[in-house]
Amino acid sequence: MNNIEIREQTDKYYLPVFGRYPLALTHGKGCMVYDADGEGYLDFLAGIAVNSLGYAHPALVKAISEQAGKIMHCSNVFYTDVQARAVKLISEATGFDRVFLANCGAEANEGAIKLARKYGHSKNDGKYRIITAVHSFHGRTMMTVTATGQPKYQQGYEPLPAGFDYVPYGDLEALKEVMDEDVCCVMLEPIQGEGGVHVPSDEYLQGARALCDKYDALLIFDEIQSGVGRTGQWFAYMHTGIKPDVLTFAKGIGGGFPTGGFCVDEKLAHVFKPGDHGGTFGGNALACAAIEAALTTIKEEGLVEAAAEKGKYFMGKLQELKAKYPEKVTEVRGRGLILGMELCKPGGAVVEHCLKDHVIVNCTAGNVIRLVPPLIVTEKEIDTAVAALEAAQIGRASCRERV
Repeated sequence: MNNIEIREQTDKYYLPVFGRYPLALTHGKGCMVYDADGEGYLDFLAGIAVNSLGYAHPALVKAISEQAGKIMHCSNVFYTDVQARAVKLISEATGFDRVFLANCGAEANEGAIKLARKYGHSKNDGKYRIITAVHSFHGRTMMTVTATGQPKYQQGYEPLPAGFDYVPYGDLEALKEVMDEDVCCVMLEPIQGEGGVHVPSDEYLQGARALCDKYDALLIFDEIQSGVGRTGQWFAYMHTGIKPDVLTFAKGIGGGFPTGGFCVDEKLAHVFKPGDHGGTFGGNALACAAIEAALTTIKEEGLVEAAAEKGKYFMGKLQELKAKYPEKVTEVRGRGLILGMELCKPGGAVVEHCLKDHVIVNCTAGNVIRLVPPLIVTEKEIDTAVAALEAAQIGRASCRERV
């Protein structure tokens, strides 16, 4: 099947819930991905910060293939050797004692919210309020879309679950105003990804930590997009000097295989009792093999440190674009290999022009070019992407957002 045939058949049968690029991808290698017509593209979207090892990394392919020949799934009423190894690696990478495994970021955040509510009810029945940030994104289940501080994702699903309040991101005074003894948790992204790649001050996150301590509320960090080495630390919270009570993860932790989860320290390990939470497929053997391979490879290949180094190089190149085109680029921001270039106009034309130059980038929040390449990206590949961005005559036309 060629690109057109694949698109037509997919559009005939699949619900029309995605704004898709006009490409049908078939395979990849490294940071390159190829369509059904044999055209190659340099991928600086990486499945939206998912393909941390790029495409077809030998260690990941080997681990998944070998595990598929042993056991792919069994109920969580049994133990598996590969799950035991995976959760130990997650504990070491995150710095937390205990792990729960799910299938995706929304499930991870849903579980974290349930844990916070259960924690609140253990204190008093009125301790149920959840505070999140404006422009946040936490998922598309009913609970996580309610946690998401963007009305456009909530419209048409009312009535939404009760007990959520939203405050401006980065505004500690606004957070202080809504905090009281009824708050069971504050849920924040240490870097907002879909909201436009916003990096708050360390003081803001430290202040949120202090407020949660004052009111005995849990601090949840949603690191679905910012975690697993992307910022130049294993997790973004490690830049801040504080530690959340609950950390959620997904995307890059499976190297492209669908998985996710959350972790807590021992003091919260028994908030859930047997039967309070679970899932059929979370922590399945195939997912755990992917986690084990991804985390081991990231560590052995020094990709956390590489993300810091390459991110600094990438940021420098984007700053040069900003200096060259101040009337078109208003700001460059981010940390490590999660970067955003804010334009003075909607960014869809830039995305489309880059695609014609065989470079895949993404526009989010209307006018922010989001750049989240695989952690294995090279400086030469960064140069190619920057050249495509410059050739796109940054900042024209309308933006078709894709999340």
